[in-house]
Amino acid sequence: MDEYSRFVDWDKMDVTVQSQDAKELTCTEFQELKQLARQGYWAKNHSLRAKVYHKLINNIPCRTVTPDANVYRDIVVKIVGKRNSSSLPLPEFVDNSLVPTYCLNAEGIGAIRKIILCIANQFPDISFCPALPSVIALLLHYSKDEAECFEQVCRILACNDPSKRLIDQTFLAFESSCMTFGDLVNKYCQAAHKLMVAVSEDVLEVYSDWQRWLFGELPMVYIARVFDVFLVEGYKVLYRVALALLKFFHKVRAGQPMESDSIQQDIRAFVRDIAKSVSPERLLEKAFAIRLFSRKEIQLLQMANEKALQQKGITVKQKRQNVHLAVHAENFKSEIVSVKEMRDIWSWIPERFALCQPLLLFTTLEHGCSLSRFYSHSEGHEPTLLLIKTTAKEVCGAYLSTDWSERRRGGNKLSFFGTGECFVFRLQPEVERYEWVIIKHPELATTGSEPENHASPAFSTLSSNSVPSDPSDRLSPFLSARHFNLPSKTASMFMAGSSECIIIGGGDGQALYLDADLNHGRTSHCDTFNNQPLCSESFQISVLEVWGFRD
Repeated sequence: MDEYSRFVDWDKMDVTVQSQDAKELTCTEFQELKQLARQGYWAKNHSLRAKVYHKLINNIPCRTVTPDANVYRDIVVKIVGKRNSSSLPLPEFVDNSLVPTYCLNAEGIGAIRKIILCIANQFPDISFCPALPSVIALLLHYSKDEAECFEQVCRILACNDPSKRLIDQTFLAFESSCMTFGDLVNKYCQAAHKLMVAVSEDVLEVYSDWQRWLFGELPMVYIARVFDVFLVEGYKVLYRVALALLKFFHKVRAGQPMESDSIQQDIRAFVRDIAKSVSPERLLEKAFAIRLFSRKEIQLLQMANEKALQQKGITVKQKRQNVHLAVHAENFKSEIVSVKEMRDIWSWIPERFALCQPLLLFTTLEHGCSLSRFYSHSEGHEPTLLLIKTTAKEVCGAYLSTDWSERRRGGNKLSFFGTGECFVFRLQPEVERYEWVIIKHPELATTGSEPENHASPAFSTLSSNSVPSDPSDRLSPFLSARHFNLPSKTASMFMAGSSECIIIGGGDGQALYLDADLNHGRTSHCDTFNNQPLCSESFQISVLEVWGFRD
């Protein structure tokens, strides 16, 4: 076929989708490359794709000393010897990963293990890299020989551009990516997440499979299309495609009985057989239709998850903590929610805190209905969980990302603070988690502290102006001025408190207002959103609890 066909079993390839038309790639501008990659410009020409891959990979900024093809030729005989390549043991850092064949011939399949062993020899700092076999198998399709493939993979692994993340090479990086993916699912695939929580004993374990879906289960033609864009746009593409896979899985399987006793196995099977329901083009179309956060915002979230893991000493492979174990039935007692309901709430919170256990900080039954005592017991804890039960048996609450002591920045004036990880929810009469809509109301931060001057107007403003006029005005829901040293003017307004009231507002047009005596509250519901109110417009509080997070 062409000079890059040495390792390809063409009998297994669908040659009908291959075009032999001569094509060249002359553009160098990022935006044009990005557009061509998404459109599949080089996808139907094997030789052109090989040349494009080489060009893109050779442009990756690397360490000064990066192993090349000559290094491979020097070391492969010493490392492999006369052993049968098909029986070569894999290093521990690939974690018993699938070794996909991707329509390779026997020589190509054997070459995968040889290249992995040589990489292990040259990269002793790699401690966990389950995606590596898949990347090597794919690049063998577009390499003239093993040495060339080795060099291409080494350049990807040796990338030293801090802004260009490619392949996870440590367990800390891998595990934090799983947590980040879980956070993104929680925000962008809520219907699928609800299904995962309902049918899975450990939802975190399900999301730890996300890279396997891509680098293991996806058929060759699909992962090649993903890799086309990945080499141009980077790691964020992987999150997009994995989210799209989960959305399609939920759409296709919703309402159907599970095919096995494991949702993990069902998702894997769906991804393996994805050609039955979704084309590569449709998959990418879905992936890029998701209005995901920027690369920088995702990087900050990843950093936060890595920090949480480091603080808990989770830097090497170990069994993930089951989310159900985070809420111990024997140690948990609430007058508002059951253990099961608390576990449901735990499935919604950012994964770096799902590793913690709930700790009761304040309850009106014990500490009385005093806003000052509410503050004194809640301050110093971040994040916190607010639970409310009304006299009408309604149960609602809010996850609050920021320490209540931040309210003091405004002096006696009502000042807003917090991050977009805040959200409000309802448990009774029906369970509903309200997606966040960011609110900017500078006038609220300067409103006087007297209740007759600020309480009602502030509350009505929250309900009537919940939707930003321009989507570009939305700030990242994961950024915080205090956490990431951002200018204070970029801080969004999610929660507010003064000596007179508490306001928590904005989730899908929902807003919650509590009076100083903690006996009475009000809600606001924006009709722009097609959802049910958080609870009654005006309600009497039966019990209020504040929970913290304990390591």
